[in-house]
Amino acid sequence: MENKYCRVGTITPNVNGRQAVSLLEYQYQNLMDKANQLKELNDQLGDFFEAKAMQIKKILETLVP
Repeated sequence: MENKYCRVGTITPNVNGRQAVSLLEYQYQNLMDKANQLKELNDQLGDFFEAKAMQIKKILETLVP
C-alpha cells in the first residue's frame, strides 16, 4: 500500500482549459457579491472577501488575454 499525502479540507477540482476559467469567474463573482453584502455589516470581513476576489481576478487576467 502506498503512502498518500493530502491536506485536510483542501479541494482540487479536476478542470482544465475553459472550465477552469469559468470556475474562476464564478468564484470571483461570488466573492465580490459576498464582499458587497458584508461591507454594510462588517467592513473587515467585506475587505477580506474583496481581497480574495482581487487575487482571483489577477489569475484570470493571466489566463484570459
